[in-house]
Amino acid sequence: MSGYELLCALILGLVEGFTEFLPISSTGHLILAGDLLGVNDERGKVFDVVIQTGAMLAIVWEYRVRFSNVLKGAFSNPAARRFITNLVVAFMPAAILGLAFGKLIKAHLFKPVPVALAFIIGGIIILWVERRPRQVKVREVDEMTWKDALKVGFAQAFALVPGTSRSGATIVGGMLFGLSRKAATEFSFFLAVPTLIAAGGYDLFKNRALLSADDLGMFAVGGVTAFISAFICVRWLLRYIATHDFTLFAWYRVVFGGAVLFTAYTGLVSWSAG
Repeated sequence: MSGYELLCALILGLVEGFTEFLPISSTGHLILAGDLLGVNDERGKVFDVVIQTGAMLAIVWEYRVRFSNVLKGAFSNPAARRFITNLVVAFMPAAILGLAFGKLIKAHLFKPVPVALAFIIGGIIILWVERRPRQVKVREVDEMTWKDALKVGFAQAFALVPGTSRSGATIVGGMLFGLSRKAATEFSFFLAVPTLIAAGGYDLFKNRALLSADDLGMFAVGGVTAFISAFICVRWLLRYIATHDFTLFAWYRVVFGGAVLFTAYTGLVSWSAG
């Protein structure tokens, strides 16, 4: 493992942590950053997925009391059982579709130009959602039913397309289905735990032949960096949504995606084929 690989791990860890829970697509940013750094090969893609676990642990730490109470009451507390059921139900659509189409998606869409297009389309959808009238039916996560969770789960499945944003799909989808901005954002955080554990574990096991013991340092640097930066980002986002909507992130997506397309078609940046 070279010094350059450790530097790449540090950069990608920061990118992952600061983008995972914002509606701007961490996977899309990792693909673009990896392409610029020259580490967007199959081994790099496994690294990207696995360090998302580091970002996920920031949610576990931030909500450690809630998760502890849920685990303690899993067999005795109806509210805890409902919370667990909702997470399982919401997790299933993306898990099933990911197993069915994940290989095809990685082969054709994990490239800068498709990611840039997804950035722009996602940004336009967020602008549309923020400007349309909404009726809030669910103000807190604990008020959600399994039907609400299933709807959010189907929304999360759209994030299998890189550049769409898992958090963006779940938050915006939740808002469309009647969740308050706070409830949609918090449920997106909670849903990240089973989703990112499953994705990271599955990719690590499936592609274990690509990795060696020398990669442990790189994974450690990326994972720890992702944890710290994600924790900072989550704390900031919770304060931000108390007084702001997601319009800023929508325009960021449109402008950033447009810049990638412009540099790709003018040749200013030598992106990989896509």
